[in-house]
Parts: sequence; C-alpha cells; structure tokens
Amino acid sequence: MEGYFDEKGQLFFEIDLITSDGELIPVPALLDTGFTGWIAMNIQDIKSLGWSIVNRDEMLTARGWTTFNISRWKSFFKRAMPQATL
Repeated sequence: MEGYFDEKGQLFFEIDLITSDGELIPVPALLDTGFTGWIAMNIQDIKSLGWSIVNRDEMLTARGWTTFNISRWKSFFKRAMPQATL
C-alpha cells in the first residue's frame, strides 16, 4: 500500500469508493489509528454515490452529541486487500 504524509504529518492513502452503479471513485483516506468502523461523510457525497441511508443514530463527538445518518457502502483498498464491505 502506498501513501503520503501531509504538512501536518498525517498519513493518507488512496481508496476507491464504489457507487451504487459499481463505478470506482478514487479518494484520499486518512489513516486513523483510533478507527471505530465509522466513516463520516457529507450527506451530499453519500447521495451523489447513490448510497442509501439505512438508519439514524445519536453519537458522541468531540463537539457533543450529534445525529448521524447511517448508510451502507463499499470500498476497495488498492493493492492492500480484497474488497471490504462495511
């Protein structure tokens, strides 16, 4: 897997998000060593990928309690592992 460090020293690598039509959209992803299995995205990005909202949930963030729309999606990690459905 190849990646790069930004000016803050954060490690990024490329993943492909898979649209509801099966198209691969390459995006940079930040390596988060405290990853909890959740990825935060703007609602307009979720809609543009054709992903569906399956639930809403209240979660505690650094800024307090926030309501999140939960969607089902797929990503492909290049040169690292087979397709992962999250």
